[in-house]
Amino acid sequence: MSHTCVFCNIISADEPAIRVFETETVLAFLDARPVSRGHTLVVPKRHATNLDGLENHEGAEMFRVGTLIAGALRRCDIAADGVNILVNDGRAAGQTVFHSHLHVVPRHSGDKAKFAAGLLARRAVELEEAGASIRSQL
Repeated sequence: MSHTCVFCNIISADEPAIRVFETETVLAFLDARPVSRGHTLVVPKRHATNLDGLENHEGAEMFRVGTLIAGALRRCDIAADGVNILVNDGRAAGQTVFHSHLHVVPRHSGDKAKFAAGLLARRAVELEEAGASIRSQL
């Protein structure tokens, strides 16, 4: 039975994907629109729209599997020189599929991929206030 979530459909095998690794909690598969060869997505099997909807063990497993994939991307014939591991959490952060997921993107010296383009310059403004605000919600 198909859902409206493409990642849920991939998890249930209602939509095809190149699967690379799976645990009880997460599935890793190649991104259909990769930034580079080997760009892998790690998704929780339980639907969660964003990071705030994940159970602690799900987030931990996403990152654990992401680091395993990162190592494999360095050792396999893709021979990544580096790896970006990132999450776009929410529309304002660039999330386009609203099922939480971790990107594992192989990088090579001299490639032209830019993830920070257009981000605001970091400023040391109101750090104490921002820190207090965040701590109050943890």
